[in-house]
Amino acid sequence: MKKILIMMLMLAPMSIFAQQKFAHFNMANVLPEMPEYQAASTDIQKLGQQYQVELERLQKEYQTKAEELQRLSNDTSTAQAILQSKATDLQKMQQSIEDFYQASQQDMQKQQAEKMEAIQTKILAAIKKVGEAGNYVYVVDISGGAIPFVNEALSTDVTAQVKAELGIK
Repeated sequence: MKKILIMMLMLAPMSIFAQQKFAHFNMANVLPEMPEYQAASTDIQKLGQQYQVELERLQKEYQTKAEELQRLSNDTSTAQAILQSKATDLQKMQQSIEDFYQASQQDMQKQQAEKMEAIQTKILAAIKKVGEAGNYVYVVDISGGAIPFVNEALSTDVTAQVKAELGIK
């Protein structure tokens, strides 16, 4: 009798675990279809293009000044103080271009993070609703590779439900 009771106690957690439901979805199939993501991508691309245009303008101006310095340094009648002043200006301009490039990259990363935060919040809310509606214990994103293995035969794919919750057809 004791052995039967011990076996029942050992098997009880397994039967409870077997009744739990697991689900997965693929973020790579959800994200690109979201209008918010498309708008954010367009905004980031526009911002990047603005920075690129300004960077090209600064580089062109730098190139023009470098050519002028080269021309003046070939002219033996140019005073040394003028050459030194122009060389210093050129170095400052190069540093300014590097600073601008770094600042633009940081701003683009910040803008992208801010836009993605709102999108991720919306996706997480949709996943939560789908998970609660389906009584799932876990809903796992299989696109990121963070989970080493998901047996899709034992897990329910809720990508379509997440898309529906987000209003994506």
